Amino acid sequence: MWLHGASLPAGCPLIAVTSADGGVGRSTLVAALGGLLALASPAPVVAADLTGRAWGGLTHRVAVSRPGTVWDAVAAVAAGHPELLATCTQTGPTGLHVLIGEPQMSQDRHPPSYLEARPLLAALPSRYGLGVLDLRPVDNGGTWRALVSSACPVLVGRAGADSLQHLLTVLAWMRGGGLASVADRCVVAVMSTSPVASREALAVLRQLEQAAGHVVRIGHDPVLARPAPLDVRGLRKATRIAVTDLAAAVLRRCAMSGREPATGLGPVTPVPPHLPPPPAPRRDED
Repeated sequence: MWLHGASLPAGCPLIAVTSADGGVGRSTLVAALGGLLALASPAPVVAADLTGRAWGGLTHRVAVSRPGTVWDAVAAVAAGHPELLATCTQTGPTGLHVLIGEPQMSQDRHPPSYLEARPLLAALPSRYGLGVLDLRPVDNGGTWRALVSSACPVLVGRAGADSLQHLLTVLAWMRGGGLASVADRCVVAVMSTSPVASREALAVLRQLEQAAGHVVRIGHDPVLARPAPLDVRGLRKATRIAVTDLAAAVLRRCAMSGREPATGLGPVTPVPPHLPPPPAPRRDED
């Protein structure tokens, strides 16, 4: 992990973290992964809440010490003042810079969509070595574009048969829609909710391991279940090992991102008729 962190390309490789369902622990994983990457990367690491929600998310995973949110960061860049980004971030216990979600929903302030956040993402390379994006679930056009353009797509799911089956469906959408290279780059994190998984879930997990580029199972840990600021160093040893495995796989892909041809941000190719079509994107994300 440390060697891959030291060999990151110039700029700010983006890690797009999403899921097939809500409530799978995506923001918790972003906080844990980002906290560990902050220890491994010689340059600062930033995590941004782009879930589009006015509640939950990264707000509960970092000690809030200043009033800035991701909306303030987007507004600062839009006003031509990217140097103000540092004033909008919270700082985690391992040095992770966090852009928490915007709690207001009004005409003047609201959680930004991915398209609204694009100028912000373009301003990150001059200030950060890595960026971790906490995105909406995949039933969203902006999320698909983030996955396609990211250095490392990360899919998160619960260790249940239904959630894992949904991840298999997402990977099938990618391969059937001409995004096989994205599916090959995907790292899948499976969040366990209990010490023992069912036989059905284990069977689907074996299928998932064959379909995804890298699968990491993160065991049940009480620290991850608490809605409180997260310090990855306080996790159980087995959980720390699993998150380290995940971070190493992510860094490996980020280190290779500068040597691969860039993928465009065009519209996603429709899936073949024999696969269930993805839900239509929201109007503001079309």
